[in-house]
Amino acid sequence: MLANKHILLIIGGGIAAFKSLDLIRRLRERGAQVTPVLTRAGEEFVTPLSVSALAGNKVYRELFDLGDEAEMGHIQLSRVADLVVVAPATADLMAKMAQGLANDLASTLLLATDTPVMIAPAMNVRMWDHAATQRNLKTLQGDGIKVVGPNKGDMACGEHGPGRMAEPMEIVAAIEAQFADGPLQGKRILVTSGPTHEPIDPVRYIANRSSGAQGAAIGQALAAQGAEVIFVTGPADVPPPAGVKVVAVQTAQQMLEAVQDTLPVDAGVFAAAVADWRVEGASDKKLKKSKDGLPVLEFAENPDILKTVSRMETGRPPLVIGFAAETNDVLAHATAKRERKGCDWILANDVSPETGIMGGSENAVTLITAQGAEDWPRMSKDAVATALATRIAQALGET
Repeated sequence: MLANKHILLIIGGGIAAFKSLDLIRRLRERGAQVTPVLTRAGEEFVTPLSVSALAGNKVYRELFDLGDEAEMGHIQLSRVADLVVVAPATADLMAKMAQGLANDLASTLLLATDTPVMIAPAMNVRMWDHAATQRNLKTLQGDGIKVVGPNKGDMACGEHGPGRMAEPMEIVAAIEAQFADGPLQGKRILVTSGPTHEPIDPVRYIANRSSGAQGAAIGQALAAQGAEVIFVTGPADVPPPAGVKVVAVQTAQQMLEAVQDTLPVDAGVFAAAVADWRVEGASDKKLKKSKDGLPVLEFAENPDILKTVSRMETGRPPLVIGFAAETNDVLAHATAKRERKGCDWILANDVSPETGIMGGSENAVTLITAQGAEDWPRMSKDAVATALATRIAQALGET
């Protein structure tokens, strides 16, 4: 997919710059041509010699370099690529991009290009969470900039949280998705997946048996057809699909907030098995056995994410798809659920223990729309995902 593709790689300053070396190697393994641009801050972490050796190309570093300008002007350099990738994209680079500043080679290239741009942010967690960075992120996304990551984890500064640059293979997958020539190219689709965990105390929680496998398969199938996928997932048993933006959550409330932050989208696929209830006033200490008997747990109803999005007066996705996992009267319950929630489609399935569907590799679904019910044969969850992605592409193509 990347054979003969020309990637202009801008390497920002940060400890994550070392990952850019592996990214270059992975891209070249797949046949891509990589032209590297190294910022002055980037040179503090990786050397021009190592970048050039891996890329097999000259490293561009200075805006006012007479030799480089004679060989290839910076304006031309920004336009001959098929894709501009900024990895790592520091808070400073993101701010420059959002404000249209151009005071060095990297920022000038980014302002002068008419080529698609993808960034892989990397910074301290407090910098990432800062209101200014989040404003800049929304501006960049509104400008059509693709964003990969960041991931959560331990940082070189000793803190923990979101801000780690996406791994090289995650970035490669996102680049491959960018070049995918599918019917969903240019569409932005939200997928929720996995269970939610509602805490009882610091060590116990309420959940269900969802593995997240069907949601992950749907996210992968949509990305394979060219969609930009935002994948909001609870603590699933399976890894998230490659080439999608992953937003990890724990609770139903967190999932609702992540969904609202993602809108607007062209379609929403709500495959997550969200817990209906949570413990009101969950204990911040582990509950202990007592001679006085069992602890009393008071429950509260969780937000209904599917209904909330389906009933939105403004910002509602043109296509909203829900799931109905039932153990009896599947068609009747699922049909009533579609009408009650207000979504466009419902995929219903029988998750009775004897079916082996919950946690298994296969699924048997019935697609319920305003036009009626359509039974699909039992098949792998990957095949269900591909069939659903195809139907979504058809539906969005008609709108």
